[in-house]
Amino acid sequence: MPVSIAMAGKGGTGKTTVSGLLIKYLVDRGKGPVLAVDADANANLNEVLGLEVTDTLGHAREEMKKGSVPSGMTKDVFISMRMEQAIMEQAGFDLVVMGQPEGSGCYCAANTLLTGFLERLSGNYPYVVMDNEAGMEHLSRLTTKNVEVLLIVTDTSRRGLQAGLRIHKLANDLNLGVTKAYIIVNQAKNDPTGEVKTMIDEAGLELAGVIPEDEQVYEYDLEGRPTIEIDANNPALKAAYSIFDRVIP
Repeated sequence: MPVSIAMAGKGGTGKTTVSGLLIKYLVDRGKGPVLAVDADANANLNEVLGLEVTDTLGHAREEMKKGSVPSGMTKDVFISMRMEQAIMEQAGFDLVVMGQPEGSGCYCAANTLLTGFLERLSGNYPYVVMDNEAGMEHLSRLTTKNVEVLLIVTDTSRRGLQAGLRIHKLANDLNLGVTKAYIIVNQAKNDPTGEVKTMIDEAGLELAGVIPEDEQVYEYDLEGRPTIEIDANNPALKAAYSIFDRVIP
């Protein structure tokens, strides 16, 4: 079974950037190939990875729902074919983008087929990294249920941390089978205060580490440059790698 790593966090905390750094880390450490899954409706993991999205799983789901399955082809064969076409293959990792439904109505049947496909697909990779939106419902609907590591990215604000703690509670309520959950404090100007650490401890979480605020990371994001191309000596990158060395099995 692959090691499934789910990323989550409040908008604006740099969750997707940290996801990209994690994928870069796994490839650099020879742990690939990695399956990267962008499960955020506002998909932008591809930008961090330097890729242009040409197809999504949502497109395939929409085609099946509208009855675009060719005559003589079963729905599961059709969806598998379209899913294969949506995989963006790169050196060391592959990316699939979930996308979102384009119309109204029930997507239950299509979602069930997507879940089965992703479970089969993920078996081909030693690591699966899922970049999720703030809630975890998208994860529970569309991807494998068991999560080896849940990395919750927050900034140093109280609201950011509270949002991260709510995500952790929601993951437990959804019974996602999370083996270990951690908090990563990102974009930090200073080390977390004692109060922050107390809130994390009381929630049953562990502080994985702190990634400092960094001008180069900010510039890459502002200019739309792939974060995975950032310099190896960058302080934020080195801090992230130190965290991953400790928490990624």
